[in-house]
Amino acid sequence: MATMTETLKRAIRKSRLSLYAIAAASGVKRPSLSKFMSDQQSLRLDMADRLAEYFELVLTPKHAARRRKL
Repeated sequence: MATMTETLKRAIRKSRLSLYAIAAASGVKRPSLSKFMSDQQSLRLDMADRLAEYFELVLTPKHAARRRKL
């Protein structure tokens, strides 16, 4: 199972949009996106939430995913 970080980075790369375009559309500042993509900084949860909403992703905690399998 991919981590939230891996999932968001994959969505950003797969979109082929510039970080400027993603920043403008999602409300996450471009410098934060740039540092996130280059592994210099983690995203705050509110930023990750905005990106997940922009990319129409549902991020589920690992423990919630495990409960569904039972």
